[in-house]
Amino acid sequence: MYPNEAQRRIVVTGMAGAGKSTFSRALAVKSGLPLIHLDLHFWKAGWTEPSEAEWREKQRGLLANDAWIADGNYTETLDLRLERADTVVVLATPWWRCAGRALLRGCRMPDTLPEGCEYSAWQRLRDEWRLIPLIWRNRRAEVEREQAIIARHGQHATRHVLKSKRAIREFLDGSVDVAGRGHGDGSI
Repeated sequence: MYPNEAQRRIVVTGMAGAGKSTFSRALAVKSGLPLIHLDLHFWKAGWTEPSEAEWREKQRGLLANDAWIADGNYTETLDLRLERADTVVVLATPWWRCAGRALLRGCRMPDTLPEGCEYSAWQRLRDEWRLIPLIWRNRRAEVEREQAIIARHGQHATRHVLKSKRAIREFLDGSVDVAGRGHGDGSI
C-alpha cells in the first residue's frame, strides 16, 4: 500500500480548487498518515491572518512529527514543508476544472472551520467565487512559482505530478512506482 516506509512526510500542493483536500483525505485513509489541513491552522480567530513569522513557527510545530500529509498552498512557506518532506504530490488540475470546483464549492459549507472562525453561506459563496478570476489570472505564474520553489527546496523529495483523475486514482491505488511515475503522470 502507498506510501512505503520511505514516504512518510508528504506535501500535497496545486492551485486553488485542484482537489488537494479531497486527495489528501483519501491518501490519509489509505496510508494511515496524519493529515494536516493547513487552512485549519493558518487562520486565527475572526479570520485574522498571522504574521509570516507566526505562520512559520506554527508550521514548524505541525511538521515536527516524523509522519504527516500537509495539504495546502501557502507558497510563501512552501520551503518549510519541502525541507522536511520526502514526497511531493502536485495536483496539476487544469485551471478551468479548478475554477469550476471553486464555483461548486461556494455552494457547500466546509465540514470544519478554523477555531474561532464563523462562516455564513453568503460569505462562503462570495469567497469561493472570488477565487475564479484569480485562478484564471494566476494559472501560469502560480504554477511556475511553485515549480521553482520545489526545484530549489525539494530536490531530495520524490515528486509526482498528477495531471488527471486517472493518475490520481492510480496513485491512490498504489500503481505509481518508486521512481515517481505512473500512467498519466509526469515528474517536474
